[in-house]
Amino acid sequence: MRASLKEKIIDICNKKINDKGLDAGLSFYAFFANKNDNPALLMEAAEWWIMTHQLDHFEKAVKIKKMVEEMA
Repeated sequence: MRASLKEKIIDICNKKINDKGLDAGLSFYAFFANKNDNPALLMEAAEWWIMTHQLDHFEKAVKIKKMVEEMA
């Protein structure tokens, strides 16, 4: 996963956690605007979320943040 996507995911997770608490959930769509302006980046996030880790549609922001921070 490219560094810019990692940073974006961590930033969004932090915002969700700060706004809604530790139980805040999100899907990979939370990392993108409501338009498909970067399909390659969207597919990269989707592949990581769905194919690589087989995550549910909604996951806890703290879980996603930890997974991304632990990536090499």
